[in-house]
Amino acid sequence: MTGNPLLAPAATLVLWSLVVLGWLVATRFPAFTKAGITLANAPRGGRYADVEKDMPEQVNWVSHNYTHLMEQPTIFYAVVAVLVLSGDTSGVNLAAAWAYTGLRIAHSLWQGLVNVINVRVVLFTLSTVCLWVLAVNAVRRTVF
Repeated sequence: MTGNPLLAPAATLVLWSLVVLGWLVATRFPAFTKAGITLANAPRGGRYADVEKDMPEQVNWVSHNYTHLMEQPTIFYAVVAVLVLSGDTSGVNLAAAWAYTGLRIAHSLWQGLVNVINVRVVLFTLSTVCLWVLAVNAVRRTVF
């Protein structure tokens, strides 16, 4: 492997986000067809939020998860970049980054397939703890 191994979990989460985007397309467009929504009859300037109420809940679960993957993980990508640019090779940070990525993938699968909230909260909380570890270590690495 070349480069900093801390980049691998970030690259994996990017790839996973694209997989979820494919999952979103694969579920959303058939649901549009079933609801009679086409590009020809879509309102000008329309957004998914305008038709979300007409979509099956499982379709919305995947859509919501894709949105989630565009939110908190942006902090993850930034903190990984800071750690890599500062020359970090810490095993603790590598473990935290892989744990974050694995937990976010588990969160996606859980939200898209089952969506029991109390389990999602646990997965989200655990991943956030990993993100805190990475962020604190990034500050320690760059400030002190």
